[in-house]
Amino acid sequence: MERPSGKTTVVLHFDYDCFYASVFENQNPALQSLPLGVKQKGILATCNYAARARGECPELVIVEGEDLTPFRDTSKKLFSFLRSHSWNQKVERLGLDEVFMDVTDIINYNVPLLNRSCLSDSFFCLSQENPESGFPCDLTRLAGCVHGSLPEPPPLENPLYVRLLLGSHLAWYLRLQLEERFGFTSSCGISMNKLLSKLAGSKHKPRNQTTLLSLNDAVVLDFVDSHNIRKIPGIGAKTTRLLEQRILSENTRVDVRVHPDISPYGLETLLGGPGSEQGAGLRVWHLLHGVDDIEVKEASDFPTQISIEDTYRGLNSLTRIEEELRKLSASLVRRMRVDLLTVHESAEHGASDQRWMAHPKTLRLSIRSWPAKAETSDWDFSRTSRSQPLPNFVLSLKESVETIAERLTSDTLFPMLKKLHPEKGHIWDLQLINVCVANMIPSGSQAGTSVGRDISIMFKRQDDVLRQWRCQLIYGIMI
Repeated sequence: MERPSGKTTVVLHFDYDCFYASVFENQNPALQSLPLGVKQKGILATCNYAARARGECPELVIVEGEDLTPFRDTSKKLFSFLRSHSWNQKVERLGLDEVFMDVTDIINYNVPLLNRSCLSDSFFCLSQENPESGFPCDLTRLAGCVHGSLPEPPPLENPLYVRLLLGSHLAWYLRLQLEERFGFTSSCGISMNKLLSKLAGSKHKPRNQTTLLSLNDAVVLDFVDSHNIRKIPGIGAKTTRLLEQRILSENTRVDVRVHPDISPYGLETLLGGPGSEQGAGLRVWHLLHGVDDIEVKEASDFPTQISIEDTYRGLNSLTRIEEELRKLSASLVRRMRVDLLTVHESAEHGASDQRWMAHPKTLRLSIRSWPAKAETSDWDFSRTSRSQPLPNFVLSLKESVETIAERLTSDTLFPMLKKLHPEKGHIWDLQLINVCVANMIPSGSQAGTSVGRDISIMFKRQDDVLRQWRCQLIYGIMI
């Protein structure tokens, strides 16, 4: 497959090592030398590398990780640090422990600054305004691990190699800063798109990084072919199952890509149909060849959506379901206030108050039920969802979180749930509940009763400024 010509994008993919366990280790350093496990819903969700190295570990120290607040807060702090080193603001968070960075512009700025006669004593510039802001580096070699054969001498005449070389040292510097400043180690992948950088970062973990030296198409194809199809980002479980059924492969990547029945048209036919994404076949065809043209999203001061969910072994009572909806609602409202509120200066007495930076327009409820025994082998993990406009009372700051959560559950979410299965006598057996707010509108861009800018404050400030120029009529004389 012909690849896009002149591709010079450099994308970094950071993955924090054992993130959930690391959060507890940072809170309590005494845990760092112990085999540590994090429990959620009575299940061991993850553990640190000390525990993984021991296999069976009867002395495992288990901590409760049900409350996601410390993980979200830490993730936000680390993301803010990485974002502060971006020039183009193309920094995208994936979950709580992964971050993509498009560093093409900062790399391009440093390329002409290279002194090829003294690469071992190079300086990477981190600011366009301050030439002293940066770090020293040895550009005679790539930093960290490399996937792909490196010619000798290094091909400094190759623009892609030079950009990957600089990208590897920037990744090394940022990883070191994350560890020294915040105490979190990470793995990183360096490549020319999101797909390849994510795959590269998983090659050498933990506390390491890998640059995919993709100087020709053969290296990329061999690298992608070495991965199990289920490990490829962008190819979900349903697509994988359809591909396996079609070509009867052994679930290896190369079997799919080179199969004679696989083509863009064939994939579009296989994956198309009612409700399917348009162009899904071509998208998968590109991924099979290591091509990913989806850009890293620009960072925002607020998230595009806020989602709270929980899983259950079998939630089958409407009373218990309503209770869980109430808990999820409280977590959602609390998270909205953390992520979407900012402090604004008030016009009166120089005081400050909280205002919404953005407000979501849509409320979505999603559930997933456990399959019946006869359906277990063909379970596709799909969710059933329902959306409606978010009620305005959710944005009130006069009521407590618990009061708003109670009303949101009784007035909105519980009726939405019943509409997902309106038939009488339906047997509930929920495996997952997700409550989400989406379609964020920046404050001030749309009028609202509880959000946006207060225009009365603007006129009050204007009145104060113009007071000295005001004319008054006293005893028939204008002064």
